[in-house]
Amino acid sequence: MKFIDEAKIRVEAGKGGNGCMSFRREKYVPRGGPDGGDGGKGGDVWLEATEQKATLLDFRYRRIFRARRGTHGQGKNKHGKGGSDLVLPVPVGTVVKDVETGEVLADLDAPGTRWCAARGGRGGRGNARFATSTRQAPRFSEEGEEGQSRDIQLELKLLADVGLVGFPNAGKSTLIAAVSAARPKIADYPFTTLIPTLGVVQVDDSRLFIIADIPGLIEGAHEGAGLGIRFLRHIERTKVLVHLIDISTVPEDRPLEPLEKIEHELYSYSPALLQKPRVVVLSKIDLLGDQSAVERITTNFQGVGHPVMAVSALTGKGLQPLLRLLAELLQEHSRCSQPFPPPADSLGATS
Repeated sequence: MKFIDEAKIRVEAGKGGNGCMSFRREKYVPRGGPDGGDGGKGGDVWLEATEQKATLLDFRYRRIFRARRGTHGQGKNKHGKGGSDLVLPVPVGTVVKDVETGEVLADLDAPGTRWCAARGGRGGRGNARFATSTRQAPRFSEEGEEGQSRDIQLELKLLADVGLVGFPNAGKSTLIAAVSAARPKIADYPFTTLIPTLGVVQVDDSRLFIIADIPGLIEGAHEGAGLGIRFLRHIERTKVLVHLIDISTVPEDRPLEPLEKIEHELYSYSPALLQKPRVVVLSKIDLLGDQSAVERITTNFQGVGHPVMAVSALTGKGLQPLLRLLAELLQEHSRCSQPFPPPADSLGATS
């Protein structure tokens, strides 16, 4: 299935039916009064979040969605039938924005959440509605009102507990494949991951969480460089961030440089991202071989204000302690009504 996380569509509610101009015509009633019925209301357009959808693919090739119009009123005080509503299912986590202003109109972040994108027009009144003691035979009726129409932008933000961030080839795809049933594409060249990947991690019998892997970040990602900017919104909903750094690429003279660059990109995109608890994971420790080198590099990261773990997704070393730590952070997060404050020495906040 092709992953589509953005779509621009136009929604048009139904027009109300016209009111009817009619007079009662019966035998022995030569001057029957007005009996024109009202027109039916036009149908609304609704967006509804559902777990049955995982992508906005349905909106890629069809851009205009119209609800049905109301039917016209008839004689003998017969009112027109209302137009049926149009309900558009969207994935849970879809954000709706106004195309012109960029204003967030709705955040459909729970299954079953509905939002009315366009209201149907009111049906016109028949001439029977305008009869008065001084105007007993009105010869006019109303037309139905036009339904609302608008252009909206749909953006999907994945719902995950843990978000993996890092440079290309940091080992994010290998890690998510090692700890979950997800099977992303894995190769030794940059930007292997072109779409976000979700995986369910089972820590023990009572604890599991969802982890998300997004395409690798590069310097300038917050300004549109590389692929990361397009997918950074997918980690906005996560509760914990994991900074994955290839330990074999850590410079000896400036070991914290990779972490500083990652946090700078996150902070530049949205300072709120650095209000989340973070874990620094030094990956691919199997490439060094020398355990003393691993310990030396790990020590350099001890003062960054976040837990630091060294792991190998290939051999499995360090993975279980990492998963238990993440489960504990998530459990702590669920007990807090407010997000974790950023550490005082946050690297990203000073970049």
